[in-house]
Amino acid sequence: MDDSRASHGLIQWHGTTIIGVKKSGRTVIAGDGQVSMGNTVMKPNARKVRRIGALDESGKGKVIAGFAGATADAFTLFERLERKLEQHRGQLMRAAVELAKDWRTDKYLRNLEALMIVADAETLLILTGNGDVLEPEGGIAAIGSGGNYALAAAKALSDYEDDPEKIARRAMQVAAEVCVFTNDRVTLEEI
Repeated sequence: MDDSRASHGLIQWHGTTIIGVKKSGRTVIAGDGQVSMGNTVMKPNARKVRRIGALDESGKGKVIAGFAGATADAFTLFERLERKLEQHRGQLMRAAVELAKDWRTDKYLRNLEALMIVADAETLLILTGNGDVLEPEGGIAAIGSGGNYALAAAKALSDYEDDPEKIARRAMQVAAEVCVFTNDRVTLEEI
């Protein structure tokens, strides 16, 4: 784990890039597939973005989530968030706040090394182990080692592109070209 902190106080994880873009009534979360251990690519096609929560009419989860950080820790957080969504009848904001409270105060959860971007049809959020539930300004959020590259690219594209999928895919391409811990095998989910 790299424990250096960006100026905004979030831990920056090596080995991934996740971006969320909310625009024109649509929300997408995209993530690369690279899993690195030191200088070695262990797996090039991991799925770091997935659907969770109650199913919609098409049989897909109503919430999309992407993670940066330790895989086992992220799966633990996905499971916890799904339980919170069940407890709070699919209300993402309330479930996210409750998860963040637990994540910050629970002795076991406090040690989990991951960040998450989560979204439903109305909300896009970044969740951190510091207890933060952040709703990004401008509808663009990015985490991970290539997050700042993807964020900058998406913000630049957002002024003249209305399609959030195109913005996310191009931002991921930029991150993959610049960040050695990010590849071009993108998983994307849309709400």
